[in-house]
Amino acid sequence: MRKTVSPAGRTARHMAAGAARQPRGSGVQLYKSGLLFTAKQSFRTWEELGTELFSFADSSTWWIADWLVYGESVFQDRYEEAIKRTSLSYQTLRNYSWVARAFPLSRRRQGLSFSHHLEVVALEEPEQDYWLRKAEELGWSRNKLRREVRSSLLMRQSELTQSGAGGDEESSAVARTAAGSTSTLLRRDATSTAEARSLILQFSADELAGMGRAARRDSESVEAWVAKVVRRAIDCS
Repeated sequence: MRKTVSPAGRTARHMAAGAARQPRGSGVQLYKSGLLFTAKQSFRTWEELGTELFSFADSSTWWIADWLVYGESVFQDRYEEAIKRTSLSYQTLRNYSWVARAFPLSRRRQGLSFSHHLEVVALEEPEQDYWLRKAEELGWSRNKLRREVRSSLLMRQSELTQSGAGGDEESSAVARTAAGSTSTLLRRDATSTAEARSLILQFSADELAGMGRAARRDSESVEAWVAKVVRRAIDCS
């Protein structure tokens, strides 16, 4: 279905042009580098414009992500050279590509932002669908979704650690999921004693992605790679 664009929406669409524009009667001038109000706006008009601007910004993220996926699959040898000309960091673009590949168009929730999808991208597909559906139905923000997912994963990790019923493999799987979706890495060392405690480390998304690349080079899981690095640092201290 083609979306009907309001006057405020048509104003927002002019953001794509570099030169200043002032749609008739809008009282808004749009530049590539900013927006200028040249007339007093009603609250409703201002609100509609903001809604369209946010929608446009979120759509552009998906567009860039799909553009990256296509370029990566079709122009492998020239892909990285092309993305160097963009204004975004390489890791940001890689994250965009990761989310776009994980969520084909048919699975994307139109009522949720790209950031919502990023929050659950490290989960298994059924869990992705569960959390996105819940976020859409309850109108959760990205931050609210992050908190709910983190709380659920940490609770599961705690239950597995305390009972031991899930075994180390399942416990490790929960830890990997938590690491990918909440930028938190949990590890329960299978070789430790019964009195060993879980260790919670906080990392940024970029740091986790870097650790993931390093772990793949060594053909190891992120948890095993981090544990190896920590032990090596301890041995050298």
